[in-house]
Amino acid sequence: MELTIKGAERTGVNPALLRKELTDAGYLELPITSTHGLAVASLPNHHRDPFDRIMVAQALAEGLTLVTHDSAMHAYPHTTIV
Repeated sequence: MELTIKGAERTGVNPALLRKELTDAGYLELPITSTHGLAVASLPNHHRDPFDRIMVAQALAEGLTLVTHDSAMHAYPHTTIV
């Protein structure tokens, strides 16, 4: 969703093709739930982008590691910067 809204034209990535390739490779989509929405409220305000904050909340709520290129998200636990 974020790629579609923010940067497909900047990155040259076709969001529909990326989704297909990821699902074909066995990746699963993680729906945004009310639990994730509530978890956002407990996050410190290290990052103001609402999409990034919901991804951090999802990772924390689900016990996952978030892999990102956004160094501003490094302040949150369970994030790996690549």
